[in-house]
Amino acid sequence: MKELLPLWAHPWIEFITVALQIALIFFIAMLLRSLVHRFITRVGNDKSLPLDLVVGSKRLVTLLLFIAAFLWMLDRVGVSAGVIWTAFSGFVAVGAIAFFAAWSVLSNIFCAVLIYTTRPFGLHDHIELLEGGDKPGLAGEVLDINLVYTTLKEDAVDGREPTHLRVPNSLFFQRTTRLKRSQQPVLGSLLD
Repeated sequence: MKELLPLWAHPWIEFITVALQIALIFFIAMLLRSLVHRFITRVGNDKSLPLDLVVGSKRLVTLLLFIAAFLWMLDRVGVSAGVIWTAFSGFVAVGAIAFFAAWSVLSNIFCAVLIYTTRPFGLHDHIELLEGGDKPGLAGEVLDINLVYTTLKEDAVDGREPTHLRVPNSLFFQRTTRLKRSQQPVLGSLLD
């Protein structure tokens, strides 16, 4: 075979061979995809399957075929499946650890979005987080609501200066909250 090619192509034979193999793998994957899609469409029409099932099946087949073709192409280039699996499992492990490490912060941010949208309480409202049933818990006036925590100004007790509590936003969705709305003047009464 080498004798049929010009001399300038001899150093490129290996590269050309791999490129042709990759092109052939891609062509085979596209051909299989087309045949399986036709088969799924025919079965869907014959059995009156829901359109969602037919479309979902086609997408799943396409995904699996292209993953298999991609892995086969990487094998032809010289990347082993073991290396790919090691890299993928390492990436998943690091992602899982990062997700669990940031879970409390993400939970507080999500709860802040819920507080902003559902408005269970607002600024200058007096709220109390009950420990269980009717046991008293954290209480105070809402001074600030940000993405991670809500700042409460505790009521002055026994002549002490009032303190500020920073309560994680997720706590408001884990405990019962007693609310006393602030008596802010209505805009119409201010204009009188």
